[in-house]
Amino acid sequence: MKPKFGATMLSWIAPMWNDEAGLYAIKKAGEGGFDLIELLLPHTMDVDAKSVKDQLKKYNLNALCGLNLSPDTHIPSHPKEATALIKKALDKVAELGLTHLGGVLHSGIGAFTGKTCTENEKNIICEVWSDVAEYASKLEITIGVEPVNRYESYVCNTADNVLELLDKVNTPNMYLHLDTFHMNIEEDNFYEPIIKAGKRLKHLHMTESNRGMLGEGNVNWNDLFRALKEIDFEGNLVLENFSSSVKGMSEAVSLWQKSKYDADDLAKGSLGFMKKMSV
Repeated sequence: MKPKFGATMLSWIAPMWNDEAGLYAIKKAGEGGFDLIELLLPHTMDVDAKSVKDQLKKYNLNALCGLNLSPDTHIPSHPKEATALIKKALDKVAELGLTHLGGVLHSGIGAFTGKTCTENEKNIICEVWSDVAEYASKLEITIGVEPVNRYESYVCNTADNVLELLDKVNTPNMYLHLDTFHMNIEEDNFYEPIIKAGKRLKHLHMTESNRGMLGEGNVNWNDLFRALKEIDFEGNLVLENFSSSVKGMSEAVSLWQKSKYDADDLAKGSLGFMKKMSV
């Protein structure tokens, strides 16, 4: 098991990109000893690629991009808009000289019909995925799909939900992207989904049940790392916890209780935990 250790930009800034804040997050990740940073792309794609590339080089840091769909790009009801946005994001990933785009790319966060996902909706999603996967392949970019909890989507809540659709699309440049916060709500355990996914799991958001310090909540880290070692995981373990010490974070992610740790201590302690558990 030889994972790369990363952090999302949300470890240090709120999820509303501007170049000044983004460059600050890159600086903090580099100084904090991470291998890579995940940059959450705004739907405007208003990101100064040159300054980002220069900052990554300055801090000897690798990077990847994230994108989350919204209700107005909910694939089942807005497939054209979703396709256009994902392709626009892929173009930005390529402009940044990067090779990965991951996130909630099955449905718009907060979009609900009041019913379970239908077969017709699944077919629409697969059609969009096939289209964007082909587009991404030409750019040599891979796409990771992240299931999220029932309070954010009705489409893909579990690893099985994503794997079912990936099997239908059957393209080599799409894979599973898990998040322990959502797994803690939706999965029966932390071991079986990882074993079942095997090499189709390439990206994992490492988040405690309360979004705080890894190892201090309800996530069963022993089972998680046991599974990762069994599949010889060589992908990305990317920290995604939040601190209320970051301006605007509480409002952006519904973090209503004061965090026990500030952003730097939270990142440092969680990185140490991931490295210790990976041995």
